[in-house]
Amino acid sequence: MAHPLRTQDFEQDAPVLAQALIGATLLVDGVGGIIVETEAYDRSEPASHTYPGPTPRNKAMFGPPGRAYVYRSYGIHWCLNFVCREEHHGAGVLIRALEPTQGLDRMRERRGLQDERLLCAGPGRLGQALGITLAHYGLRLDEPPFEVLAAPQDTPAAQVLSGPRIGITKAVDLPWRFGLQGSRFLSKRF
Repeated sequence: MAHPLRTQDFEQDAPVLAQALIGATLLVDGVGGIIVETEAYDRSEPASHTYPGPTPRNKAMFGPPGRAYVYRSYGIHWCLNFVCREEHHGAGVLIRALEPTQGLDRMRERRGLQDERLLCAGPGRLGQALGITLAHYGLRLDEPPFEVLAAPQDTPAAQVLSGPRIGITKAVDLPWRFGLQGSRFLSKRF
């Protein structure tokens, strides 16, 4: 049985956490599924929102680990990140895709489509399907409305692929995008 992740579970480097989250379950008000794709970001690299230091927009990323960092992408989509490492560091994991398992009717209603594969394939789609808004910014991931359950221990690390992150122009060579091998719910193939 998967155990709920606690604050201390997020106190690790972003690439390590991003890989460990593959196969974990994410629910927001009971709606969600299995995390199948993530990306790691760290203040030390220029693609991160925290690279220039603390700002009003990114201050949650400098707060305690195990919190939600929510931002709007392209002025349209709300994206969900999990803050990690020690407080004041500025690291996080973008949740890029889920395999929907719970609350599919609610997701279909929010997204206005039926295709299960496209409900949460990409961070903007995922945010819309889960009902993520700015109201989730800074909330603890170990308390409602969030529920994050660890990946089953029998998920072999060999099933986790890594490659370059998507949609960035800086630090593109870092292989900090992680995904579940063979998943049809990824935002883009590896």
